[in-house]
This record gives sequence, structure tokens and C-alpha cells, in this order.
Amino acid sequence: MTSISTAATATPAKIAYQGEPGANSHIACINFDPSLEPFPCATFEEALLAVKHRAVRYALIPVENSVAGRVADVHYLLPNSGVHVVGEHFERIYHQLMALPGVDLSTLKTVHSHTQALGQCRSAIQKLGLRPVPEADTAGSARMVAEEGDPTKAAIASKLAADIYGLRILKSDIEDAAHNTTRFLALADEAVMPASGNGPTLTTFVFRVRNVPAALYKALGGFATNGVNMTKLESYQPEGSFSATMFYADVEGHPEDRPLKLSLEELAFYSTEVVVLGTYPASPFRDTLKKLPLDEPRALFSAR
Repeated sequence: MTSISTAATATPAKIAYQGEPGANSHIACINFDPSLEPFPCATFEEALLAVKHRAVRYALIPVENSVAGRVADVHYLLPNSGVHVVGEHFERIYHQLMALPGVDLSTLKTVHSHTQALGQCRSAIQKLGLRPVPEADTAGSARMVAEEGDPTKAAIASKLAADIYGLRILKSDIEDAAHNTTRFLALADEAVMPASGNGPTLTTFVFRVRNVPAALYKALGGFATNGVNMTKLESYQPEGSFSATMFYADVEGHPEDRPLKLSLEELAFYSTEVVVLGTYPASPFRDTLKKLPLDEPRALFSAR
């Protein structure tokens, strides 16, 4: 269970995720907080609305994967969603190749799954000679294979999905990389900021720099001069614009700490917009990674 600050308890003890029962996000919700009932949603938007309407206490949304990179759409949704980041969770992802009972590998022609899962198993799919077919969800692909009854179709999903939909696992743990891990953000309707000095914290924000030469360099200069570690920086084009760029960033520290406070002030001077999405406790998973030798990142994932 990942430790986060306590959010409002008036909402139902549920946690929303995007996908169908058996999805990797479903498993992440169970591991994040077993006391909360997982609440499936068809889209990321529905999961965020469930938080806003207080139908659930949290939403757990994937933002990046160690193999396939960032999860599409999330960067666009969060700034205008009205929800706040209150925690993070890292989930090791295991992918299973599954099909109808009685089917073997020689029968298969296509493999269906979410585009992220297909990308995380690209080499395995090529070796098996299967044609990848993107679907909306990993668990939804498993359900489709079970319902359609086509022996030429397989799905890539979790063991939980195979159990739920009665499919046979033909090959286990087919992900290409031993470090295949997804980072999730826990979102709540109200901001819950931990006290400064009460353990390692992260602050997540988005910003738009001024349209002047070297604006990004100048905007980020304060983080360097004040010794603030930036763990993530990504750009994206808002509203289909090619002239204005938004940036999404994670930094270590608390806004009330002097180094980060000064850094954010300098950022605001060179930006037209700065929106802090949340300050929250850093996952203990980060400490584990820092203790590993730089040339042995996979040791952490060598055992299940």
C-alpha cells in the first residue's frame, strides 16, 4: 500500500480507474490501497469526473511507463480537470498472452490489447509472428476474445483478466523489459498538501513560457541555481497549437521550502502561466531506485 495524505472521507471508499475489471490499472488500485473498492471507468475523463462528482475518493491514472513512455491524453486532461495530485504509485506490469481454452500458439493469427501493452511486448509479438491489433483496454481485449470465440485471436492482459474471463494463458510474462513499470498519479477533488519537512515530497506543475528567445532556459535557471532536482520535464502542444508550448514537470521539494519557492518565483517571471497540480509524498519506490547501482537498474525487478 502506498502512503499518501488523508483525503476527505465523506466520499465513498472507492477508487476509479480507466479500463475494465482485470486491467493493470485495476491491479494497481488494489496494491495502492486495498481498503478501497476499485471503480472501473470507460475513459480517463469518466474517472476524473467520478472524482469531481465525489462518486469516488480517488482516481488512479497512469502517466508514464518505463518502456512505452508517457500515456497519451493525460497531460491534456489534468490541467483543466479541477482535480489535484495527492500521491503516486509505481506498479510492475506483467503481461500474459491468453486465448480460448484448448487453443495453442499455432492457431493464433492476431493479438489484441491496449496500444501501450502492445508496445511493451513488441519483440515477443514479432517472434510469435502475430499481427498486433490495438484495442481500448487490455482487460477489454480479454473479454472480447472470450465473447467472440475466435480461436485465431489472442489477447495480452493480466493474469487477473484471464481468471475473470476464463481464458488460457499460453505464454507468461511476455513483456520485453524486466523493468516494465508504470507510474500512476492518485487524484482527489481537494488538494491535500503534506507538511513541509515531513518526508520527501514531489511537486507537479504545468507552465507556458513567454514567447521570447531562450525563455525555457531562463525559466528553468532558478531550479539549477537553487539546487532543486527536476525529475520530469515534457512538452506538449495545447489545443492543437503549433506556436505555444506547454510543459509538464515534476520536481523534488515542497513549495514552502525556500529553494523551491524561489525557483517557482523565477519560473513565473518567465512564464505566462504556471499551474501547480499538487504536492504529495514521494513513493518509497524512489528510495529503492536511488540505492541501486546505476549499471544494475534491472536488479529490482528480477523477482516477482
